[in-house]
Amino acid sequence: MKALSDEDLQTAVREGDFSPEIRNSHDRVAVVLTQSWCPQWLMMRHWLNRMDEDLHIYWAEYEKMESYHSFMHFKETVFANPLVPYIRFYNGGELAGESNYCNRERFLDLIGL
Repeated sequence: MKALSDEDLQTAVREGDFSPEIRNSHDRVAVVLTQSWCPQWLMMRHWLNRMDEDLHIYWAEYEKMESYHSFMHFKETVFANPLVPYIRFYNGGELAGESNYCNRERFLDLIGL
């Protein structure tokens, strides 16, 4: 898993989605957007850290980021999702699905594995 930078979040706000470098970093990419206090995120993070499947996982605890307020507003309006964790799945650089908390099996299904 790789942490997103504040610049990655600012790019998403500016461009309407994450950069092509993130979306195309692998055939299968998941971006988890959450806040550190979320108990569902803590459960997910536990099994996400142990995944050995062929994919890239990015994450951000965005309440700790400089762009917190602007990114949260963007996520809740443009991505139309106020809940955490919020996951975006990309296959071949294209958005393939979205979810909030899900178990490992559902996560793998949504990412196409």
